[in-house]
Amino acid sequence: MRYRRFGRTGWMVSEIGYGMWGMGGWSGSEDAESLNSLQLAVDLGCNFFDTAWAYGDGHSERLLGQLVKANPNRRLYIATKIPPKNRIWPSRRGFTLDEVFPPEYIEEYVHKSLENLGVETIDLIQFHVWEDDWVQDPRWAKKLDELRGQGLIRAAGISINRWEPWNGVKAVRSGLIDAVQVIYNIFDQNPEDELFPACREMDVAVIARVPFDEGTLTGTLTLDSKWPEGDWRNTYFVPENLKASVERAERLRPLIPAGMTMPEMALRFILNEPTVSTIIPGMRKEHHVRANIACSDDGPLPADLHQALRAHRWDRTPTEWSQ
Repeated sequence: MRYRRFGRTGWMVSEIGYGMWGMGGWSGSEDAESLNSLQLAVDLGCNFFDTAWAYGDGHSERLLGQLVKANPNRRLYIATKIPPKNRIWPSRRGFTLDEVFPPEYIEEYVHKSLENLGVETIDLIQFHVWEDDWVQDPRWAKKLDELRGQGLIRAAGISINRWEPWNGVKAVRSGLIDAVQVIYNIFDQNPEDELFPACREMDVAVIARVPFDEGTLTGTLTLDSKWPEGDWRNTYFVPENLKASVERAERLRPLIPAGMTMPEMALRFILNEPTVSTIIPGMRKEHHVRANIACSDDGPLPADLHQALRAHRWDRTPTEWSQ
């Protein structure tokens, strides 16, 4: 495992981190398997774990708390997120801070997450949705400063809405946040346009999420793919999105080198971008942990393959199903 500097915090975090959304109640998730996979990741050098209160109403946080307790002599970095008060993902233009993250609500959920995690301090607290207009309202930043002063949090960040990397540039340039979490993968290269330059200028850490494009870049989706009732992917992979996603993935197959898988190619593509501090694939099974973490050992893609993949950029805009 290789490690990268996490922006101005100075933390050295594993470049392959761990996304814990799937452990909060996705179909097929099972706590014993999740805990075994988490521990394997720690044993293989992973030290950055991203969760959220909304992942199972604290269930994923509690699993992470068990992991931290089981590894008292290891420095594991905890990142979690405050859910929007109105419970609307993603946020919409015109939402006010009072509707989504009023100061007293921020404090309430920091304490809830601390209780779930069983720790005294959260390394990185993030807003689970974001609107750059909120930069103009000083109350959220003041509350975070208070919580930092009380030793309850160490750093603060935002999670940017799907396909809106522009909707975080003001927050980065404000100097008020330490990290941004954004979708970045072979298809979603938009953060390179405005967001990444701002992050480099302000020394803000970047967490790359959705490295497999919600499964498209695993190469396992087909036009007949279906998920159990209640699984959110049924509402995301509506027919128009499923068809386009499968077609885009199929165009990548001729580029996959012998001995490499599509998921490996997807992760190593992101490792070519030095602005990224850590990538957080979801990993519920031990073989996924081993395969994903091995990508760090192999390093970024060869320059010619990386350049060829850049031509597969897919510029998308939010829709009623993109969530």
